[in-house]
Amino acid sequence: MEAAARQTILRIELWHGSLLLILLAIFRQTNWVEPRALLVGGFFMGVNFLLLSLGVAWVLTPLASKGRAKVGISLLVLKIAIFLGLLITLFYGFDLDPLSFAVGFSTLIVAIFLEVVLRAVRAGT
Repeated sequence: MEAAARQTILRIELWHGSLLLILLAIFRQTNWVEPRALLVGGFFMGVNFLLLSLGVAWVLTPLASKGRAKVGISLLVLKIAIFLGLLITLFYGFDLDPLSFAVGFSTLIVAIFLEVVLRAVRAGT
């Protein structure tokens, strides 16, 4: 994986963690969201994003370049199946608030958006 891609992924993960902590601090005093579900949702999505980005760079790209795209796609499908299984286990095995989980889950999308906007602003100056 090239250095620029690694730095972008790291910045997105840092934005994501920062947003989670900010939301936790804001909503800690209210009963709007459950802090544990917020953090679990954010952690779940952060790990998923990290594994996906590293998986594409380290596993799928070399396999595709050697003509073994089917193996790479199979590994990606396996990762998705494992994460869906973990998601089902989280909701049925533990008492998590779905709305709070979704808020934590969604912070990654906001982090990616912030990174794209900041990159565009830096490129425009």
